[in-house]
Amino acid sequence: MRSAAIHAALGALVLTGTAMAPSSHPAAHETPGAHPTRQTREAAGAARAADAAAAAGIDWRECPDDEGLPSYAECGEVAVPLDYAAPDGTALRLTVSRKRATGPARAHQGPLLHNPGGPGADSMSFPLYPTLRGGVWSKLNRAYDLVGYAPRGVGRSAPLRCHGPADERAAVPSVPSAAAQRALRERASAFAGDCARRYGARLARFTTADNARDLDVLRAALHRRKLTFTGTSYGAYLGAVYATLYPGHVRRLVLDSAPDPRPERIWYRDALQQSTAFQRRWGDFASWAARHQRVYGLGTTAAAVQRRFDAARAALDRTDRPGRTDPEHSPGGGAGSRGLLLGYLDAGRSAESWPRLASALADFDEGDPRALTQVAASASGSAAQRENSDAAYLAVQCSEGNWPRTWSRWARDHAALARRAPFQTWENLRTNLPCAYWSRGGAPARPVPVGPAPGRLPPVLLLASTRDGVTPYEGSVRTWRRLPGSSLVTEVGAGVHGVAGGNACADRHLAAYLLTGRTPGPAADCPRRPGPHPHRF
Repeated sequence: MRSAAIHAALGALVLTGTAMAPSSHPAAHETPGAHPTRQTREAAGAARAADAAAAAGIDWRECPDDEGLPSYAECGEVAVPLDYAAPDGTALRLTVSRKRATGPARAHQGPLLHNPGGPGADSMSFPLYPTLRGGVWSKLNRAYDLVGYAPRGVGRSAPLRCHGPADERAAVPSVPSAAAQRALRERASAFAGDCARRYGARLARFTTADNARDLDVLRAALHRRKLTFTGTSYGAYLGAVYATLYPGHVRRLVLDSAPDPRPERIWYRDALQQSTAFQRRWGDFASWAARHQRVYGLGTTAAAVQRRFDAARAALDRTDRPGRTDPEHSPGGGAGSRGLLLGYLDAGRSAESWPRLASALADFDEGDPRALTQVAASASGSAAQRENSDAAYLAVQCSEGNWPRTWSRWARDHAALARRAPFQTWENLRTNLPCAYWSRGGAPARPVPVGPAPGRLPPVLLLASTRDGVTPYEGSVRTWRRLPGSSLVTEVGAGVHGVAGGNACADRHLAAYLLTGRTPGPAADCPRRPGPHPHRF
């Protein structure tokens, strides 16, 4: 039976365009849309790399101190070609981590790999999930080795690092002036230019298809004929691409909170839709804080809460100025209004953050900036972390997809969008604008048209929530429709990004699928988890 949530989403899809059936696809190991000669070379190179990884295996050892993992975790490396069309050329070494299965040997089902998204994030901390999160992850760890890894360009896996202008403390104004728009272009061009000078043609080898080939090499290095994988956000898209390129290598596949996989939406139009979804979820947070005026004192309407937030942003821009001698004692800890905005994006990812964020804003309104300082500073992270995550994110996103190359298109689209979704539209543009200036070494790679041939892929489990602020629910519905025989479990009315590990109903479906292969049929709805309890931190 089709779920009510999917039925509503499909109705919306009809209004915006016909829901697409799975597209035609190439044989396994091939890259859709590539030149046939290169396609053949990449297929052969990927097969050779997998064979070499199977022969080498993984030398599991104690993890380096900088991974911050406990003694029970093991770490190793797997070699992959930078360019699968030239497998004898430059090699990258991907770092991997593992927590062995804790249950009896007869119950072991092999490795479970995880990608948390980004792109630019790694799952080296995946072995910590049973300890930090418990619940379904502890149950799964009885049967599975939990295997994390750092994708190419991330962490210690041949990290990319590019530099842009240092002073980015202030968020982009909701209506940026001509000077502010010029500064955006200059920053984006400088960042893209530094990446091009440092890495040149290497930048073209960080596509999602390359990451999917890396997954298959990891599968081989783990001595498994088929892959068991869970991916969240971008990791879900990566899993869908893997299923398209390697349907015969899939054992079980969980795709949690997937973005819209249509090639024409990768990645520019997906980013626009994300800004709309974040605005909706920010409105949910502001309305919730207003309903709890007695706890937080931020006003009785969402508009009043918005004014308090805008006042905090303005205060940080007045005091967190470049050259300040004591930034640690300034209201934003030197992070500025941009750090504040980035910190409050958590409101769009999970309602669990709402009491903490509302309390920080209430404290600031009452004259105590410490909690707000912590929110802003923690979102900014270290300079080295930002350089790596930004470069790795852009290397994937800018290397594929349909990015406008003219500023007039970016300005027109975002100015129109900001009138109805002002919360983070211009900051989203700032994040992605380097793609307008990215050095691609020719035409950008064509995104993989997700959709294996019917009958080649085993059942896939998708998880999603209807009010996700990062990857709107329609993306999971689109992915579900492109993977024949898949099952979509929906947390109805929730706005969580990453459903697994928090909703008891969804977790039961997740455990049943990964432990037995059983799905709830084409679709199932789950009631949303209880909302946050309003309290002051």
